[in-house]
Order: sequence, then structure tokens, then C-alpha cells
Amino acid sequence: MDSKQGQQSFTGREILAHVDHTLLVPTATWEQIQTLVEQALAFQTASVCIPPTYVKRVKDNYGDNLTICTVIGFPLGYMTTASKVAEAKQALANGATELDMVVNLGDVKNGHYAAVVEEIKALKAVCGTAVLKVIIETCYLTEAEKVALCQAVTDGGADYIKTSTGFGTAGATLADILLFKKHIGPKVKIKAAGGIRSIEAMVAYLAAGCDRLGASAAVGLLETHLDENFSI
Repeated sequence: MDSKQGQQSFTGREILAHVDHTLLVPTATWEQIQTLVEQALAFQTASVCIPPTYVKRVKDNYGDNLTICTVIGFPLGYMTTASKVAEAKQALANGATELDMVVNLGDVKNGHYAAVVEEIKALKAVCGTAVLKVIIETCYLTEAEKVALCQAVTDGGADYIKTSTGFGTAGATLADILLFKKHIGPKVKIKAAGGIRSIEAMVAYLAAGCDRLGASAAVGLLETHLDENFSI
């Protein structure tokens, strides 16, 4: 990435290095997962983000050649903390090293932020050095709730705050990323996901401060533009 007179520039390869190459539709087949993994390996994406049931099979077939991410409490988040902890333990045992968990939105709407913090802490305790990303599903939240969740994610010790599951009523917005930047702690990174379907959008999110992107279309958009520069 270069910066000249405020301009930020990313090559296609640099963009893909920030992408969690994702396939989370409930009908995903093993053949589709294999294609996803092989694309991730070929284009060196940050990870593959796949359903929990495929984690062990990917690990068994591809070993340590790629970073495996999976989802916890997905996509609604209203499972008990104990069930999320059990999911996380199994996912890690099966070979995942990054977990994207959904917060309990009922707790959020009830104003029970202490419970949100405790759940995040419980998941991070299970993760240890593995990466924990917390999905807050911004489309259902007021600005005040988003700000409170920035604090909860920080206090819970998560590695990332993530905008969306991709299954809600809307996905990431640049306004939310800028809000996160103002209110998260210095150790918390940002992942934008949901509705990111153009190279211009990916560049804009990276320039705004995102470290990761959940963008299932990224490889298809960039595979013939790996060394091209994209600026904002």
C-alpha cells in the first residue's frame, strides 16, 4: 500500500491478503468448499471462512497450507454461551484457528452489555491465541448500541469487531467502520462483511481502516487484476 497526498493504493494481491474467502450458504457442497479452498491457496487470501461441519475435512485434506476460519452461534447469535463455547472447542479441535462469533442480540436489546462482555470473554478464553472476531450485526442496531458494543468487544478481549453475518437485512457500511474506529480499543481490529461486491468497495473499506474483509466475490473480481493498482 502506498500513500501519496492522502491517496491510498492497493494491488489486487494486497486486497486479497485481507480477504476471508467465504462460503457460508447452508447448501454448500464439498465440491464447492474444495473450489473455495483451492482459490484461497492460489490467490493467497487471509483465510477461508466455511461452515463448521467442513472444518475437519478441510484440515484433513489441506493441512496447514491455509488458515481456516469458521462461525460460532451463526447466524442469529441467540444460543446460550455454553453452546457457543462447545461449538468453539470443537471447531478449534477440528483445525480452525479463527472464529467469527455472533453476539446475543437479545442481550443487546435488553441493555445487558455485561452479559455480552462475559460471553466474549468466555469465547476468547477458549480461543487462547486463536483469533476471535465478534459479529455485532449492525443492521439491527441503533448508533448507541453500536458504540456500546465497541466497548463490549474491547472489554471482552476479542481480536476483531465485525459488522455483519451477511444473512441480516443489510451489510457493512463505511459509516459504521468510521464509528468503530472512534470507539474500539487500540488492540481491536475491524472486519467489514456483507454486501461488498466491487473492487472499489473493497479498496474503500481497507482505506477506512479495515484489516479484514468478508467478500465472497473478491477472488472472482480480482483474479485477473492481481498486480494492478487500485486507489482511493
